[in-house]
Amino acid sequence: MSIEIEGLVVRYGAIAAVSDLSLRVPEGAIFGLLGPNGAGKSSSIRCVATVQVPTAGHVRVGGIDVVARPEEARRLLGVVPQHLALYEALSVVENLRVFGGCLGLSGARLGDRVAWGLALAQLEAHAEKVVGTLSGGMKRRLNIAVSLLHDPRILVFDEPTTGVDPQSRNHIFETVRALHAEGRTVVYTTHYMEEVEALCRDVAIVDKGRLVACDQLDRLVSSAAPRAFEVRVEGSSAEAVRAALAASGLHAAVSARGRSLEDVFLELTGRGLRDAS
Repeated sequence: MSIEIEGLVVRYGAIAAVSDLSLRVPEGAIFGLLGPNGAGKSSSIRCVATVQVPTAGHVRVGGIDVVARPEEARRLLGVVPQHLALYEALSVVENLRVFGGCLGLSGARLGDRVAWGLALAQLEAHAEKVVGTLSGGMKRRLNIAVSLLHDPRILVFDEPTTGVDPQSRNHIFETVRALHAEGRTVVYTTHYMEEVEALCRDVAIVDKGRLVACDQLDRLVSSAAPRAFEVRVEGSSAEAVRAALAASGLHAAVSARGRSLEDVFLELTGRGLRDAS
């Protein structure tokens, strides 16, 4: 297992943010972690990331206990935080160098990883720009790059698409898929269900500090009732499709549904990243 959480409890005074949570993230998975505000997701992630000490329970990353051996766990783990963690007064490349140094990189290895980060974020043309002048989408992409400079095998993306334009969102999706294809384990948290549907095979749902569901996405969705069936039939109009169905002995309500707004937007404006010059 890449991440093992057993009997996790996190209390803030009399408030229990996490209550006896047990969860396992398989190695090589893209794992969706869902829950409403206040469900305990952020507290659980802070424990995994070694910045929060559990009140009770155990958390292991790659088999390493995060409380007993936090430095070893951090070497395996890359956490892309929900809130931007960048130096606004420094340039893009300076941020990469500073964070790379904080992650223990130096010399030629640091130079190679800085170049990798610029390419990952597609910010080569903006390397010398001050971060405070960048668009929200560009900052998000840089935030991902600086979190992954040490080449971790287990990645946690905490609501990485907050406040980004559709092109940058699409780029983040492609980045997650590419990193996973290289053999990395990905934990992805979001409030947007369609993002989990687009990226994840395995899903866990937490609420009030407890695990309420954990399964493969298709099984989790198919287990919910009632079920609806969608039939796609090519036709020139809803009336023509309705007539064809009636002629075959099938009587059904038919309505025409076009592509989503995001589909149309990306087709009209392109999928390429649109950075301010």
